[in-house]
Amino acid sequence: MRDIGWVKDSMFYHIYPLGAFGCPRENKGESTAGHRILKLIDWIPHLLDIGINAIYLGPIFESGTHGYDTFDYYKLDSRLGTNDDLKKVIKACHASGIRVVLDGVFNHVGRGHAAFLDVKANRENSSYRGWIAGLNFGGNNWYNDGFSYDCWSGAQELVKLNYGCPDVNNHILNAVSMWIDEFDIDGLRLDAADCIQRDFFKRLKSFTEEKKPSFWLMGEIIHGDYNIYVNNDMLDAVTNYECWKGIYSSHNDHNYFEINYAMRRQWGDGGLYQGKYLYNFIDNHDVNRIYTLLKEKENIYPCYTLLYTMPGIPSIYYGSEWGIAGDKKSGDGDYALRPAIEINKMSNPDLIDHIKTLAQIRKENEAIKCGKYQEVQVKNETLVFARVLNDKYALVALNNTPETKHMEFDYDGFHYEFDLEPHGSKILR
Repeated sequence: MRDIGWVKDSMFYHIYPLGAFGCPRENKGESTAGHRILKLIDWIPHLLDIGINAIYLGPIFESGTHGYDTFDYYKLDSRLGTNDDLKKVIKACHASGIRVVLDGVFNHVGRGHAAFLDVKANRENSSYRGWIAGLNFGGNNWYNDGFSYDCWSGAQELVKLNYGCPDVNNHILNAVSMWIDEFDIDGLRLDAADCIQRDFFKRLKSFTEEKKPSFWLMGEIIHGDYNIYVNNDMLDAVTNYECWKGIYSSHNDHNYFEINYAMRRQWGDGGLYQGKYLYNFIDNHDVNRIYTLLKEKENIYPCYTLLYTMPGIPSIYYGSEWGIAGDKKSGDGDYALRPAIEINKMSNPDLIDHIKTLAQIRKENEAIKCGKYQEVQVKNETLVFARVLNDKYALVALNNTPETKHMEFDYDGFHYEFDLEPHGSKILR
């Protein structure tokens, strides 16, 4: 029987290992190999200090460059280390009470994957020709291979897999089986989930539920109805891009009506996703850092308050707990969002203390973890909402301006009146 109750108590930390641990950008085999994944063990005290109890590791399978061009689903990227290195890391995390979720990049592979190399070498005679979606030996591609194929978002270095092929399904499921059996991973984040045949997710959920009932499946979905994917037959959660946009733009535009509308729509009375725990974030490896996105940098404080008190699962992207900047239009593309970090050189005590306080409040308060969303008072520059669980509730007040705001409202038969500091927040329990 499925048992993923641990998720509602989780506070995630998202790491892009190939960047965070200073890997070379191109995998050149032995000349770029190392044991860099072991650095994660040194991060554990910091993670525990800020209340983290689950980590999501971006792509770690053997690949050619950025990790999303997988060469081998059964092997840790040599730039990060060996499979035994990863076992040590996961064991250390588990010993510290930290769950570990890996990035399952299953929609496409890199051109260095064995199946694609065999198709290149043997063309129509390849036993792997059924693995590649849209394979056409009468066409051509950027690389002048003399055949064409489907790819992810027009990027021909990312070769789309054909999930109509049983061998592809088995190849992926056997890899998942290995990571569970040998490494005891706790879940998968499924890259480009909206591009994969939904029947595969049904098979994956049934497969993982039988193998490890506590196994968690989260998909990368940007647009549309999340219920298509989050249901008893498919995934347990998806990335909540709707609220990501609402969080930063509500602060930039001094318009809390936007994020209030999104949260009420998702989790208020009759909300679309009541009882479901979506994966919330204020930045990640694909979007600009929250510090860069915000026009008034001090609004990073109410943004984190919102992240930790809104319905769903909060996730911090590595480095943003110190308020680092990152702009993908700065000239270095996505790599600007994925820097190497030396945690012993990082410092932002005020923001760290704020996050630690939020984590402790969330840990202790069931209404904040599990309650439905209830609008209390909404203005352009201030927002008050409640998280309600049975007869218990918590009130959250936010201020997105550089001015002190006098707050006055009634809730549940009580009158509240207080001053909210500039760019401040208050949680009443």
